[in-house]
Amino acid sequence: MKRAILTLGLAIGTCLAVAAVPAAPAGERATGSPKPAAAAKGASELVLDQWNDIGRKLTAMAEDFPEDKYEFKPTPAQRTFAAQLIHAAGSMYYFTDVVDGKKPRYPDDPKRDELKTKAQILAFVKKCVEDGRAAIKAKGDKGMMDVVDGGNNQMVPVYDLAYGLIEHSGEHYGQLVVYYRVAGLVPPESRPKK
Repeated sequence: MKRAILTLGLAIGTCLAVAAVPAAPAGERATGSPKPAAAAKGASELVLDQWNDIGRKLTAMAEDFPEDKYEFKPTPAQRTFAAQLIHAAGSMYYFTDVVDGKKPRYPDDPKRDELKTKAQILAFVKKCVEDGRAAIKAKGDKGMMDVVDGGNNQMVPVYDLAYGLIEHSGEHYGQLVVYYRVAGLVPPESRPKK
């Protein structure tokens, strides 16, 4: 009797153990060898992913927000929607120019003289994002570890400077989301995906 219970217990245990092992994907069953894991992304690719993400969000807003509301601001003390976009995009040159060994081209926000229309501001946002993208690609993985003067004589690695500017642009993106909501609009990222 004990032997029958023990045999039954071992049979049930074996069945449970076999059931717990996941089935191999179809491509692995035929060859018997697992597919190799994807290679880890390099430092420049990781930075570029984040740069592209905030650039995509700012560009989407610049394209989407109605031009007749570009001068909208939630309170008199705040920047206009257009000024927020120009600030967030223009500040990207605190990364791009510095890693290219230059002083940032805009010590303050870019002037509105040449950025009056939605089309001009959209083109500016796209250019700022693209210039940063090109600088990251030019630096490559090794260049992400170069040390540059990040301002106030603080020496920082290129990747750290990039993440600082990505965060800064992300903070302004968050403010622009509020502009959308106060204006009675839904930001592009908050809309249902089609």
